[in-house]
Amino acid sequence: MMGQEKKAKILVDRNGQGDFKESISVLFNPSEYKVDASNNYSWQKILGQSVPVGMFTSGDIETLTVDLFFDTYEAGVDVRAFTNEVLGLMAVEKKISTPPLCKFVWDSFQFTGVVEKVSQRFTMFLDQGTPVRATLGVTFKGTSVKKSADDIGTAREKVAQQTVNQGDQLYLMAYRSYNDASKWRNIANANQIDNPRLLKPASTLQVPLVR
Repeated sequence: MMGQEKKAKILVDRNGQGDFKESISVLFNPSEYKVDASNNYSWQKILGQSVPVGMFTSGDIETLTVDLFFDTYEAGVDVRAFTNEVLGLMAVEKKISTPPLCKFVWDSFQFTGVVEKVSQRFTMFLDQGTPVRATLGVTFKGTSVKKSADDIGTAREKVAQQTVNQGDQLYLMAYRSYNDASKWRNIANANQIDNPRLLKPASTLQVPLVR
């Protein structure tokens, strides 16, 4: 026996504390959705080698793309009463000075992020011009919940800064920071340095703390 169809919904956190108290239900479940994920690499050309060497720098932000269909023809009401709820998720909340955090939920699938883009397409109208059918192309950018100032402070404590001296090399900076010159890649990765031999004197580099 098949269970009752579960409607997709968007949960909304408008205070920045991870409390998804508001819920926006879609009128019709999407026919598909797409999740994109990628990594970033720094490619270095090495003298004497035919192909560059890739160095992992960081992971990229996941993206969810989904088309949401709205139809209010039978009810004879303006479909924008529903589509504007989704469009409004791009508006800045005064309390947190940023658009709200959202969670797209459909059965066991969940995606947490912010609404980066909404593309509206209206395809049916009443005689007087009132739109009654629309498709919204919604793009979510993945992000985590910002919990508290203490959590942010802890994250900042994991990174120090060091000024580049004249003639400095990454292995020298690694030795000063870690007492281990072989850990220079930690600094290179944190600052996305392609060529470790080209350091700008007086510039400031982020130095991840290694425990």
